[in-house]
Amino acid sequence: MDTRGLRGAYDRLLDAAALPDLGDAADGGWNADRILAHLLGIDASVAAVALGVVAGARPTFDNRICLDTWNLDRIIAEHADRADLIDHVRSQAAVLCDIADRLSEETASVQVPSLLLSDGALVLDQPIPLAALIDGLAENHVPGHTRQLLDLRVTVPVPT
Repeated sequence: MDTRGLRGAYDRLLDAAALPDLGDAADGGWNADRILAHLLGIDASVAAVALGVVAGARPTFDNRICLDTWNLDRIIAEHADRADLIDHVRSQAAVLCDIADRLSEETASVQVPSLLLSDGALVLDQPIPLAALIDGLAENHVPGHTRQLLDLRVTVPVPT
């Protein structure tokens, strides 16, 4: 697989996550730490699925645990601070990309039963090729969370 797009998407996300002026979501949604914890869960899950396929297993992908508040808080608590979370996302994204780089075309085409939720809504409940699961991170998932991080920037009013 070609992971240049995924690597670039992560570079942009990590730049956004490192911005010093990230506050809380205006709508009460996730803060930067929860977004990063979610990405750690997703990346580990997709890497596990890919390695399972390579091993000859028939794993499934289900993102619900990566949305669970208790689990996200557990992941956050395992890190010293946001910089530590960012470093972990960086290294885990590299591992995922390294795994994907080594997938054969045949392996990348294996159908993976997938269940995806977003904001409480069902997005996908059907098998998709492993490559589509990974490419979906580059095309939609990581850029969506980059926008979410950028939306957390606190604007300081300019005195008039």
